[in-house]
Amino acid sequence: MQKDLRRFLNYLTAERNASPYTISNYRREIAQFLMFLEADGISEWSDVTRTVLRRYLGWLNSQGYAKASIARRLSELRSFGRFLMRERIVPQNPFRAVSSPKLPKRLPSAISQPDARTLVTAPDLTTPQGLRDRAMLEVLYGGGVRVSELVGLNLASLDTRRHELLVWGKGAKERIALLGEPAVNALVDYIEHGRPKLLKRTTNALFLNRLGGRLTTRSVMTITKKYTRLSGIEKKVSPHTLRHTFATHLLDGGADLRSVQELLGHARLSTTQIYTHISQNRAREVYLRSHPLARTTLDQSGSTQEEPKNHL
Repeated sequence: MQKDLRRFLNYLTAERNASPYTISNYRREIAQFLMFLEADGISEWSDVTRTVLRRYLGWLNSQGYAKASIARRLSELRSFGRFLMRERIVPQNPFRAVSSPKLPKRLPSAISQPDARTLVTAPDLTTPQGLRDRAMLEVLYGGGVRVSELVGLNLASLDTRRHELLVWGKGAKERIALLGEPAVNALVDYIEHGRPKLLKRTTNALFLNRLGGRLTTRSVMTITKKYTRLSGIEKKVSPHTLRHTFATHLLDGGADLRSVQELLGHARLSTTQIYTHISQNRAREVYLRSHPLARTTLDQSGSTQEEPKNHL
């Protein structure tokens, strides 16, 4: 079974061009399942039954794993099962025997335009790290790129004349991310004045850490958290929050859904449509705050009276 896992990881690397982050997750979390099987005395795929899988999911739940984490592990195992079928190791995908836990539908979080600007301008531009962080935050918010796409950027990815970034999205798909003037200016300042001071060895990586290597996803998350705290923003902000904010602010500004889909690199329009709910919620808030027929009014006796809800 461990041998099959190694073959699967090689397949993900060589044929699917999966990111190191994805490979690391698959390796760690599928290995966890194999250790569970070993402890249960199971060494053949034919013995991986629905009962065994339900026992594993129950064990994950007892260990305090969130439903989203359990669902991700099951999704990884199903991908593994498809590979096993492809290699004719199993006749059918054993991991289809159980259903994923139902996850609550949560709207993606976004921050306000003033908070976004405060966050992006928080870094100290007198230091190489500050120049890097300013450019990084500008790209996350101004370009809507995923954090995995950000850390994978190279110097050659940037076209300052066209205000474009060439990024590698999900499934190793190449796409163009557009940038505004502030993001391009921040990148040029970082490349000219910040990156040379961080550079300690030959590398094409755009964003460097203090040791001169490529910045990691975890580091970007830590940096974003740092500036969220310094900015006094009470809401939890991650790099993905800035991507959500990018999409929300585009829709708030009148962008059409198809254009936002293209800019985010979503394969399906349904994935992008969730952002319309945020804009609709914000529109409702503006309506309730601004329109005279939507607010509580005073009757002639001076007491408060709510307008009928059918005004909404």
